[in-house]
Amino acid sequence: MESSLAIPALTKDLVRVLIDADTISRRVDELAHKINEAYANIEGRLILVGVLKGSFILTADLCRRLTIPHVVDFIGLSSYTGDSTSGNVRLLMDTRENMENKHVLIIEDILDSGYTLDYLIRNFKARNPASVKTLVLLDKPDRHTVPVEINYMGFTIPDVWVVGYGLDYNEQYRTLPYIAEMYPQN
Repeated sequence: MESSLAIPALTKDLVRVLIDADTISRRVDELAHKINEAYANIEGRLILVGVLKGSFILTADLCRRLTIPHVVDFIGLSSYTGDSTSGNVRLLMDTRENMENKHVLIIEDILDSGYTLDYLIRNFKARNPASVKTLVLLDKPDRHTVPVEINYMGFTIPDVWVVGYGLDYNEQYRTLPYIAEMYPQN
């Protein structure tokens, strides 16, 4: 039976599909399996903290595959102006869950410079959790400025601008079911 969902075609802004929807889905399955095993015996619920807006699709897909007790929370940060990072991280919306003595998993769409994830890890550790771990869908190792530990990693990608599966360019392309490389914008 043919799917009733049409896969959006590439537009003039997009170079190519870098990671297709099926590959993403399989990797999210694998990550969920690893997380289910790693947190199977913790006391209480794991707190999943999705970094808005880019990780909302990944967070939704991941949490539906988890079999361990968990709660979903979100945090809003900004370190980008247009298409470049400033290095300054601004807190736009904080989490609601109390992290003290609880296990926390930060879910981030992309690790670029590392400023945002470094900020989050330090901020959350100051809240006295039992542990803080990270899950990053896309890693651009050539762009790292700040060293950050990734506990669960989806894919390593080249230093290109990407959109889709939560990532956007000026609020466009966020809901594409795949990760696409975008032509540089001027």
